[in-house]
Amino acid sequence: MKKIFITGGAGYCGSRLVPLLLERNYKVTVYDIMFFGNNFLPKNQNLTIIKGDIRDTQKLEMACKNHDIFINLACISNDASFELDEKLSTSINLEAFEPMVRVAKLNKVSRFIYASSSSVYGVSKSKNVTEEHPLIPLTLYNKYKGMCEPILLKYTSNDFIGIIFRPATVCGYAPRLRLDLSVNILTNHGFNNKKIKVFGGEQLRPNLHIRDYCEAIMLLIEAKKELVENQIFNVGYENMSIANIALLVKKVLENRFSMENIDIETVDSDDKRSYHINSGKIKKILNFSPKYSVEYAINELATAFQKNIIQHSFENNIYYNVKTLKEINAK
Repeated sequence: MKKIFITGGAGYCGSRLVPLLLERNYKVTVYDIMFFGNNFLPKNQNLTIIKGDIRDTQKLEMACKNHDIFINLACISNDASFELDEKLSTSINLEAFEPMVRVAKLNKVSRFIYASSSSVYGVSKSKNVTEEHPLIPLTLYNKYKGMCEPILLKYTSNDFIGIIFRPATVCGYAPRLRLDLSVNILTNHGFNNKKIKVFGGEQLRPNLHIRDYCEAIMLLIEAKKELVENQIFNVGYENMSIANIALLVKKVLENRFSMENIDIETVDSDDKRSYHINSGKIKKILNFSPKYSVEYAINELATAFQKNIIQHSFENNIYYNVKTLKEINAK
């Protein structure tokens, strides 16, 4: 039974990934600062939950002993969150990274998987942004994501392999839900306000359902060493403009949930990120193809709203990274 150590495992993606790992008979340790709590994770004899800060290198070193796989999901996530507190975000997203890699290697972890971001590409007019495309960060968030990649590769060796994946913008339902990501935002507004506000609209964004995100990580855990060591993989599915995502939300809600006359309002946006990623490499090398569409994510979220699984979606700060970090005065 392989032992997996996940930093940031109580977050949005972790709350969907951890149950999947447990279903597949892995022993899992979640190490998380718990800015958003830990009541989103299942109770399971093969799950250990540690409240810890990745900046506490000594505690991290003790916690990750005797693990086979190290998955780093911990970060102050997305560009809006990053503007909240530059010092906080710099310390977590950049300064803590190299000590974390050193600790993992010291503890004889065999495989380190780093969740970077496809936002490292910034703005590109290319219709096929591959892993070789120049990194043109627009914010410190995506700048630091890109800067951490060569740090990991500097430490890799025959018995400590590093793998980097650059996921598209994640969408869909998870126990620790985020409603501050593009597809999730538009679905929330469409379902609960019957009005969708589109900021800009022409920006191209790659999208990835959270289940496909988790399945990609499962593949990176299990793939043969020679296929993945020192590799960087784009992981995305549908590249769509924000305006077209809004139109799809309107269509799904009106046709499948019998909602009428959902309005779309377009306003200017300062967020200029626009890129169209190519995920052909992970398909070619690992035969990975995403299965869950943006439309599936919209249906999934709308069903959760309909069943009242998601409550107070605008008022409850837990669905919004920036609001929660402000509320708890995160340091």
